[in-house]
Amino acid sequence: MMDDFLIRALAAGIGVALVAGPLGCFVVWRRMAYFGDTMAHASLLGVALSLLLAVNLALTVFVVATLSSLALYALERRRTLPIDTLLGILAHSTLALGLVLVALMDWVRVDLLSYLFGDILAVGVTDIWIIWVGGAAVLGLLAFIWRPLLAATVSEELAEAEGLKPQRARVLFMLALALTIAIAMKVVGILLITSLLIIPAATARRFAATPEQMALLAAGIGTAAVAGGIGGSFVWDTPTGPSIVVAALLAFLLSLAAPGERAIR
Repeated sequence: MMDDFLIRALAAGIGVALVAGPLGCFVVWRRMAYFGDTMAHASLLGVALSLLLAVNLALTVFVVATLSSLALYALERRRTLPIDTLLGILAHSTLALGLVLVALMDWVRVDLLSYLFGDILAVGVTDIWIIWVGGAAVLGLLAFIWRPLLAATVSEELAEAEGLKPQRARVLFMLALALTIAIAMKVVGILLITSLLIIPAATARRFAATPEQMALLAAGIGTAAVAGGIGGSFVWDTPTGPSIVVAALLAFLLSLAAPGERAIR
């Protein structure tokens, strides 16, 4: 029989993987990997503010990640600086602010490693409910914006001409990404969440013939990586969050050796 903490870890990890896979497809298609990293780094500032104000962690991380993404969206539309420069400024400044705030709160004991690399074995029933309810909200939002976001990925001008409101879809996608980071932080941590978005989607891209197939495959590959990572962590006594990412990486490397590539162009 499996221990209760392993069952809870599997339930939490699978819940995150089912959301991160389809969402990560758009991160890969739209070349937004660095954007995902920026929002993940900004979440450490959310952690610091949550400890400082004694408010709910997931809610604070979601608010900070959302505000950061909206600020980036506004700055990008002003075209004052290239997008990669804005991402670099926002990612490193929010991460540094979070670390400074945590260092100043000497009355609070903080295990930074659990926030940076996750602590999936410590999730409770409440955490699982947050992950699955939040994940259902993300998938519902993604289903709502799927068509306009997919059309804008191919051609934003064409999507605009067809009245699909690609800018609104992009803002809602940012909100979905912020919510995913907030609920996934405890599973793989701030520094590794982007890998769970990107690696399963990149692996699925080699075998999917349609966007919908790629989304389903990415969710399945992410789920297998969670199960493999938790199992490997239990057997070899390795950190669980990084072990999940390593399992996803192994799946990607195996996919490179597999014949019959059908990557979506």
